[in-house]
Amino acid sequence: MKLADQMELDLVEISPKADPPVCRIIDYQKFLYQQRKKQKELKQKTVQVVVKEIRFGPNTDEHDYNFKLKHAEKFLSEGSKVKAFVFFKGRSILFKEKGEILLLKFAQDLEELGKVEQLPRLEGKRMTMFIAPKAAKSK
Repeated sequence: MKLADQMELDLVEISPKADPPVCRIIDYQKFLYQQRKKQKELKQKTVQVVVKEIRFGPNTDEHDYNFKLKHAEKFLSEGSKVKAFVFFKGRSILFKEKGEILLLKFAQDLEELGKVEQLPRLEGKRMTMFIAPKAAKSK
């Protein structure tokens, strides 16, 4: 403690259970600053996954399909995941096959940009499918 006072630094207990307890003389405020700095760097390196949704009806027209396909291609090239779903209203639930065919066609058209994470699955009045972007090829 006398050494720490002479150096105008802090005496920090590293391992209290050891015999004798292990201590270190450091500038504690500087130590805390460096810890926060490391945490901030780790946080910056994490990649946030963005999920973009694209909605279809079971009787989606060819032009509308192509329009939404271009949007999905843009989303995947930006690195976002795409959640494509067919929403069935009222009696259109009878066209489950049409919805599934539409989503499978959608996945096939996006095959070079992304891979299917989850095949079409019916949840209530929605049939959903997830497509993740393919990893960028490093040179």
